[in-house]
Amino acid sequence: MKIGFIGLGIMGAPMALHLANAGHQLFVHTRSQVPEAIQAAGGVRCDNAAGVAREAEVVFTMVPDTPDVEAVLFGENGVAAGLKDSAGAVRKVVVDMSSISPMATKAFATKINALGADYIDAPVSGGEVGAKAGSLTIMCGGDEAVFERVKPLLELMGKNITLVGGNGDGQTTKVANQIIVALNIAAVSEALVFASKAGADPAKVRQALMGGFAASRILEVHGERMIKRTFNPGFRIKLHQKDLNLALQGAKEIGVSLPQTANAAQLMQACAAHGMGDLDHSALVKSLELLAGHTVSPD
Repeated sequence: MKIGFIGLGIMGAPMALHLANAGHQLFVHTRSQVPEAIQAAGGVRCDNAAGVAREAEVVFTMVPDTPDVEAVLFGENGVAAGLKDSAGAVRKVVVDMSSISPMATKAFATKINALGADYIDAPVSGGEVGAKAGSLTIMCGGDEAVFERVKPLLELMGKNITLVGGNGDGQTTKVANQIIVALNIAAVSEALVFASKAGADPAKVRQALMGGFAASRILEVHGERMIKRTFNPGFRIKLHQKDLNLALQGAKEIGVSLPQTANAAQLMQACAAHGMGDLDHSALVKSLELLAGHTVSPD
């Protein structure tokens, strides 16, 4: 197939490469330089998002936030302009794999549908490691027939791929995912700060807890990061902040209280205020270390 991919950052680049390596013809647009691996795999750079949409049957977007998606889709020389200019028997599909507002997603889908194309929201979980391994969890919203059409492409990038419901439901699922992840990171952070300041070896505490009911992927991966002080980003604090803000904004709209989510958001805000927004979200532990006047282990 002729595939378009817009956004070749930490996540987007390896995801696009999986599509190219599978033999699909790839048309790309990104604000930065196209990675050499994608060029070597035959990726063709387009001057703008409209150019990608003109060439491709399926257009993937992977950009940071709701305004970025809106600009890519409906800004000057955006995807919408390319869809208007396109002619052919194949109905095109836009697949947004960014993590953005569910409400905005529904509006975006309606506008894309009005241009004669289909829309799937397909945010992902798994970070840079999952993107490189092609093992992402992908949460989808949209028409079932359209989902089945693009599913073989999604399977090149992920392993756990679920159609949750209509447009916007994939993004709602991603927000729920980010709530769970943030609260787990906060819980592991509190536990390790407590154990370390009480005089226990945090590495051995983590090892013991991994064999019990407290075991989790967060304790396994991010707990190790906290102990080893490896906070190079797999998923940046400032991006997780954005997702928690989406959760709190959505909660306000539907009349739901999310007190623990609000607390986790404040801990991440504290990190950002101390210049740590570009660190991995496991660095949330640093906000609790500041409060305790103690680090889990030396930096």
